[in-house]
Amino acid sequence: MRSVNVMIAASLVAVLTGCAGEADGSATPERPAQTTAPSAAETPSPQAGAVGVPAPDVRIPTDPVKLAGALKETSTALNKAIDGWTKGSQERPPQDVVLLSLHQQRIYRAMARNTALTQGVVRRLPKGLAAEARDNTTAIAKLLSMAHPISAAQRKRMRLAEPSPAKALHGYMTRAEKRFGVEWEVLAAIMLVETKFGRVRSASSTGAQGPMQFMPGTWRQYGLGGDVHNARDAVLAAANYLKASGAPRDYRRAVFAYNHDARYVDAVLAHARQIKRDSRSFYAYYNWQVFVLSTQGDVRLTGPR
Repeated sequence: MRSVNVMIAASLVAVLTGCAGEADGSATPERPAQTTAPSAAETPSPQAGAVGVPAPDVRIPTDPVKLAGALKETSTALNKAIDGWTKGSQERPPQDVVLLSLHQQRIYRAMARNTALTQGVVRRLPKGLAAEARDNTTAIAKLLSMAHPISAAQRKRMRLAEPSPAKALHGYMTRAEKRFGVEWEVLAAIMLVETKFGRVRSASSTGAQGPMQFMPGTWRQYGLGGDVHNARDAVLAAANYLKASGAPRDYRRAVFAYNHDARYVDAVLAHARQIKRDSRSFYAYYNWQVFVLSTQGDVRLTGPR
């Protein structure tokens, strides 16, 4: 649908890995994230630092034994918190889900920058969590390799907002799957990679727009007469476009049509694979935050403070 570096959002997602300098994954993983002020919709978490709930920027262990233990503990607590959230009536995620998801994200960012660390952690994990860790670190590392630093002026111009409710997005995706036969997990992975489920509202440098980042010409052809900025319309259009590009027969071909870079394809399909493995991952990914790369290091733009 567009070239490799046509949008700010691509840079954002690539820096999920939390690189603290070079875009080759060689930076040390323990450098704490730099942060900017929260948006008006965000409030400091009253649970930050509470027992069992990690503070937003707590130091990530660099020892593989300790990091494997932290990942196991975080994943267990996060899955339990997600179960409680999704079985209840609360629309917005509770703070324990937000904080644990951010901690999980930061762990995987640290691992994705350091192959030896990843290998040391993965071999100490149970089978299911090891598969999750491999897919998440693979996706993050691929996207990191596509990232470029952006300036403070560019960051100030970025438009950020709260995403639509997770359950609503899930509904849009499952309905799109029924209509076009494109797996909802792939749609979710693309929305994660493109705009963190709509947190990034800025248009790309070449004019791609909306939560699924459509170029105007592509939207006119596949947008079904909808609003490119509306999450429901954008998800349907993405499913329409992916089907026309080869899905569900050939997801690699279809996702490559969405962004002409094999690294992007690998990342999207890895995240989709993990959502298929455990649907709770969709709700964890929904709470992953927006990071960008600066020349000085990592900058987190959204999430708890």
